[in-house]
Amino acid sequence: MKFYIATDHAGYHYKAEVIEYVKSKGHEIEDLGPYTPDRVDYPDYGRKCAEAVKADEGSFGIIICGTGIGISMSANKVPGIRAALCHDAYTATMARAHNNAQILAFGERVVGMGVVQSMIDAFIETEFEGGRHERRVEKINAIDEEYRCS
Repeated sequence: MKFYIATDHAGYHYKAEVIEYVKSKGHEIEDLGPYTPDRVDYPDYGRKCAEAVKADEGSFGIIICGTGIGISMSANKVPGIRAALCHDAYTATMARAHNNAQILAFGERVVGMGVVQSMIDAFIETEFEGGRHERRVEKINAIDEEYRCS
C-alpha cells in the first residue's frame, strides 16, 4: 500500500515514528511535511494529504494534528475524500469497513503511540465491506457532487 503523511506542528513529533512503523509493515509512505516542528497551519497539510490521496488512486493517508479535528475537517473539504478521525482500533476498523475511509486522522495530544500503532494496523488490515455500506458511501459522494456544482 502507498501512504501519504502530513501533520501540523502539534502532530509533528509522532510523524517519524509513524513513518517507520508503516514502513516496518512493508508499505510505502511519502512525507508531505512539515519538515521542522515550527508552527504551521493544519488546513494546509490536511489539504495537501487529501489532494495527494485523491490524485493517486488506491493510496491512503495519515494526518495528525493536536486533536485530529482540524486537520480531518480540512482534508474532508477535498471532494471525494473521506478522512476519519479515529481514537482507537475499533473506530479505525469501522472507518475502513463501513465508510471506505482513505485517510486516517488522529491527535497527538489525544492518543498514545501504542494506540496509534493499533489504529494503523486496523486501518491497513481492514477492507471495505461494500454491500449496504456502498449505498451510504455513494450518498456521501453525492453530497460532495451536489455542493461542488452549486
